[in-house]
Amino acid sequence: MHRNSILNYFFAGLFILLLSACGARKERTLFNAATDVVTDTIKQVYVVNDQGPGEMYYKIKVNDLLAVRNLQDREFGAKSSTASATTATVGTNVTSYQVDAEGNVNLPAIGKVAVLALTRKEIANKLQLLYGEKLLVDPIIEVTVVNVKVTLLGEFNKQGNFLLERDNTTLIDILGEAGGINTKTADPKTLKIIRGDRSNPEIIYVNLNDINSLSSKKLILQNNDLILLQPTKSSALSEKLQGINNMIQPVLVLLNVALLIFTISK
Repeated sequence: MHRNSILNYFFAGLFILLLSACGARKERTLFNAATDVVTDTIKQVYVVNDQGPGEMYYKIKVNDLLAVRNLQDREFGAKSSTASATTATVGTNVTSYQVDAEGNVNLPAIGKVAVLALTRKEIANKLQLLYGEKLLVDPIIEVTVVNVKVTLLGEFNKQGNFLLERDNTTLIDILGEAGGINTKTADPKTLKIIRGDRSNPEIIYVNLNDINSLSSKKLILQNNDLILLQPTKSSALSEKLQGINNMIQPVLVLLNVALLIFTISK
């Protein structure tokens, strides 16, 4: 065989392997989009279908679930028989109170309070005044919206739902809560945030390798953000090949046994 022919076979095999790597990574990734091709060339942050700036301060909506506690009394607000309470299970079990269709929340001792379109801080200030007048001495009220969350899927050390307990929570804050990315399998150039209307979402691509990415206002997280991180092509291909090998091994064993029986019986 000529040297050029060998080289041609080598490069053809390499090309096929690269295509297999791309396909293997796509198979391991959820919610693929046509624009995902930018992940291999993105420098910092790239936005598709930009919906403009998100909410800097979350404003309460109907059906939101509020957890209210007095920081001076850890038992305050834990249970109540006079207000309709709901147990929320996002992140941790807490007693929460649902905002009704009129924008009110029914709380222990003070009853219904109008909270619609207020920020967490505005509600906390309002409740401090109300509880201070009726029940508590100089209360320090903390309000958490327990249904405001983001979801991490993919090559993170911890996947799942994470509460946005503070306003202006950033991507880095949530990555810290998730224990960072899996450095053995994750491709830091492929982080993707799917935001807003699921039928026409804004998609934000982030290259975690570049420190300048951190300055983007798009990395202030919004309610129901879906954050995805792909594996490297090599780790996806390695896992695929391992799966193929696991399927082939039993077949090879059976063939060897059949050949052995055939040889002995001759």
